[in-house]
Amino acid sequence: MTAATERPEARRAKRARTTRRGRGAGDPTKPTMAGLILRYALLLLVFAIVIGPLLWQLSTSFKGPGEDLYSFPPSLIPQEPTFQNYGTVAEVVPVYRYAFHSLLVATGSVLTNVVLAVLGGYALACMRFRGKFIVLGVLLSTMLLPAEVTITSNLLTVNGLGLGNSLWGVFLPGAIAAMNVLLIATACRMIPKDVLDAAVVDGATTWQRIRHVVWPNVRGMASVVAIFTFIGAWDDYLWPLMVLTEPSKYTLTVGMAYLNSNFSPDPRLIAAGTMVALVPIIVVFSILQRYFFKGVQEGAVKG
Repeated sequence: MTAATERPEARRAKRARTTRRGRGAGDPTKPTMAGLILRYALLLLVFAIVIGPLLWQLSTSFKGPGEDLYSFPPSLIPQEPTFQNYGTVAEVVPVYRYAFHSLLVATGSVLTNVVLAVLGGYALACMRFRGKFIVLGVLLSTMLLPAEVTITSNLLTVNGLGLGNSLWGVFLPGAIAAMNVLLIATACRMIPKDVLDAAVVDGATTWQRIRHVVWPNVRGMASVVAIFTFIGAWDDYLWPLMVLTEPSKYTLTVGMAYLNSNFSPDPRLIAAGTMVALVPIIVVFSILQRYFFKGVQEGAVKG
């Protein structure tokens, strides 16, 4: 059958197949087999570097006393799985009480940082007042100093207020951070001024503008503030160590240091305590990860 006698449908199908083959061969976004193998090899390498230590700690926390922890290659599946290590940690050190103390401090820090950062960020980005640039300069200057420079003055202030050796003293210096205020202020600047002006014309008060206009547009950035504030307060070690003097009031990080110093020959107990300390961070990130990945790039006006 010649090309002149082919049916029109057959000719169109033949041209479509040829076009698809040509596009597939010249598509610059389609990786070659070697490139695909290299990508997956790099992904596996990154996975092993980042997730490998966590999996080893999790496996170690379930291993029995007779298992070799330092065999190579490491065995990630316990041969004699047991929960005894978690029970022993709770018996020797009140790890769950310490975790509750850390949870109180971290939760309070998240609430105050989110609320105060939204209020301060809105004031810096959307309001006009005298001394605005001076306030902005003071906030930026506090970020230039490392925390170790101001830790002595903070300790004297906390002790002067009578909050030494208390969880209030641990919480107070981290109640608000300049970086969080500036992050929320950046998100507030993305809100069109016409929307805020329209709310003012409609008779909305400042609180109503924050609730119905500002918050729907900055809650993504607020979730970023919440996650990093929680992790920072939960993992803080030096400041609670300086403020707290009674072991009954320790936070988890300080208590874990005590566990590490007293049970260094047995990494199983240390691994079990580490897993207990890791659970709240995983829970918080799992709850807020949707806003964490999408919120920073939010540019549309909501509400």
